[in-house]
Amino acid sequence: MDRKDFLKKGLLGTGMFVATASLGNTMKNEIDEIEPLEPIGYNHLPNTDSKIKDNSVIHKADSRGMADHGWLVSNHTFSFANYHNPERMHFGVLRVLNDDKVEAGRGFGTHPHDNMEIISIPLEGDLEHKDSMGNSAIIRSGDIQMMSAGTGIMHSEFNKNNDSLVKFLQIWVYPNRRNVTPRYDQITLDKSKGQNQFQQILSPNDYDDGVWIHQDAWFHLGNFGNHIETKYQIRKKGNGVYAFILKGSAEIEGQKVETRDGFGVWDISDLNIKSTSENTEILLMEVPMTM
Repeated sequence: MDRKDFLKKGLLGTGMFVATASLGNTMKNEIDEIEPLEPIGYNHLPNTDSKIKDNSVIHKADSRGMADHGWLVSNHTFSFANYHNPERMHFGVLRVLNDDKVEAGRGFGTHPHDNMEIISIPLEGDLEHKDSMGNSAIIRSGDIQMMSAGTGIMHSEFNKNNDSLVKFLQIWVYPNRRNVTPRYDQITLDKSKGQNQFQQILSPNDYDDGVWIHQDAWFHLGNFGNHIETKYQIRKKGNGVYAFILKGSAEIEGQKVETRDGFGVWDISDLNIKSTSENTEILLMEVPMTM
């Protein structure tokens, strides 16, 4: 059985719904997504250039996997589709971090997922979402969208505009509960709360700021002026933090990071961050390092 046939039969627990032959026919993208993994653990090489090298990893922007499908250009921080790097499978339960650009009027046709927490963060343009739960929505910069795929969902995502790109981050996190009832949530941020400080956009708690997911994870966004220093406190002992620099530059625990670099740290209680340029935007993803 080749890989595509295996995918169409379903990848239980890897984000792909267990698909029947008829469902397989709805997968119009012709983009294989992710393969089954070994049990979750530490999957990264220590960062030999870091002052805290025994518990950190650096992924420079130009080291990411890249796929150009014409209508879609995607940069993969972790192995995805045709980009496979055994040293870049995941950071703890953070499995996918895709930096996507979708051409005008194009998008991902109806396709299935299961048992994955899927977060979309639009950066530019308008992304139209429809799913088998009956949700139909437009998400834009400043919005945060999440889906708990759980027992299985079908959804599509398209660039609503015919004259401009849409850019967004697609993030997948392994859940701490399998086969939950699928769920959708979407919020619009008050961006003023993320000026020179981190604003919480995701947590495990339905009563907390941001969207919530089935995992002991906390995501924060912040936009900083030059030379602003801040400290991030770990919410749960044993978690690690993966920082993704959306724009600008910073020093995190002495490690220099620039636009679209990723920097992961574990075995810490807090994280010292200093912006080194104006308008530095950082996404922090605190996640468990093991299931």
